[in-house]
Amino acid sequence: MLGEYRIAGRRAAEIAASVEQAVGSGELSPGQLLPPLRELAQQLEVNPNTVAAAYRTLRDRGVIETAGRRGSRVRARPASTSREAIGVDAPPGVVDVSRGNPDVALLPPLGEVLAEAAARNARRPALYGDAPISAELAEQARAAFAADGVPDGPIAVTSGALDAIERVLAAHLRPGDAVAVEDPGWGSVLDLIPALGLRAVPVAVDDDGPLPQDVECALRQGARALVVTCRAQNPTGAAVTGPRADSIRSVLESHPEVVLIEDDHGHGIVDLPLHPLAGSSARWALVRSTAKAYGPDLRLAVLTGDPVTIDRVRGRLRLGPGWVSHLLQDVVVQLWRSGAVDTAAVAAAYGARRDSLVRALRERGIAAHGRSGINVWVPVADETGAVARLLQSGWAVAPGARFRMSSPPGVRVTVSTLSDDDIGPVADALASAAGPAPSVRYG
Repeated sequence: MLGEYRIAGRRAAEIAASVEQAVGSGELSPGQLLPPLRELAQQLEVNPNTVAAAYRTLRDRGVIETAGRRGSRVRARPASTSREAIGVDAPPGVVDVSRGNPDVALLPPLGEVLAEAAARNARRPALYGDAPISAELAEQARAAFAADGVPDGPIAVTSGALDAIERVLAAHLRPGDAVAVEDPGWGSVLDLIPALGLRAVPVAVDDDGPLPQDVECALRQGARALVVTCRAQNPTGAAVTGPRADSIRSVLESHPEVVLIEDDHGHGIVDLPLHPLAGSSARWALVRSTAKAYGPDLRLAVLTGDPVTIDRVRGRLRLGPGWVSHLLQDVVVQLWRSGAVDTAAVAAAYGARRDSLVRALRERGIAAHGRSGINVWVPVADETGAVARLLQSGWAVAPGARFRMSSPPGVRVTVSTLSDDDIGPVADALASAAGPAPSVRYG
């Protein structure tokens, strides 16, 4: 069962450390079946409860997964292994369209607003005991949420969208709980879920967002939370439409206990309207980060939600970092107030590049996807082979394995830096590398 490796230890912590060390070194491989509790307890001459505690620790850390009588296995992707490791390095001369970054030419200059924030801080520095959220930031965020039809709720500020999603999940779920998540979807969320000791349940997506029947199936299977990307879905570019939102709300209304998390990281770069699901669950949160509109290093996201959820997030923040820097909060306030990003112009720029690539691929017989945001998802027959052939052709793309659970293979192309002259060559390379299109839906 374990080959040459022998699990060691007398205490639960020692047994867990032995397994985790073997997983990290590669002596225990992904999918490896671990001994049954009683069998391992007999081998180690310890109480079965000790082994059970060790396995529970490993499950909570995202190292193993348990399936009742089918036993415990090393996770296919242990939580300690980031999906960012699934990628390619672009050697000199190769165009890198794999990183998922915005176009720096479309980001606003931050020099003046940073200087103004520093001057304000000099006049009145933020000190212990001050309110953790700038009143001006909360007011502007609340007004923007209201304009998009998001229900009224308190505001919290976190260090980016993933930080917010983690805190909401941790506020309501416990290790072993299931989370319904888009497939393909944001790799960082797919990493986060097992790292919290949670279990991901895949939900297929199309250009209009998560498929309602798959959401229903996941919730019936016991998923206690649902994570949905409102617009600019990574990696497919999906955006939730009004009719799709109505259908998902109907599903959620039959499962009012489910925690709903909406990720609107596309705010500021997408001109498609928001169709929020918020309000269809008793516990909900909608998150907006500043990364795509103002730059990934501006680590700030605002979220709103029901009072219990936001109160728990704020409370946990107080016991950790305390607050997000008021300097950053002031910078975002000024950027919002000044209208530093022309959303329509930015959305049009990204849209022109996406549409050109999708259209060029369609002309070459490839049904690609990219309804909003900065990415195009291209189904391929052989993902590894396609990535290698594209690299040889001078293009570094993101392997779909970074974003997939059970959905068919594909590659992600970030269009941010593509010029008009790039569209034809990259489309030719993609069409040559893609092979016969998969016959099943990409979600």
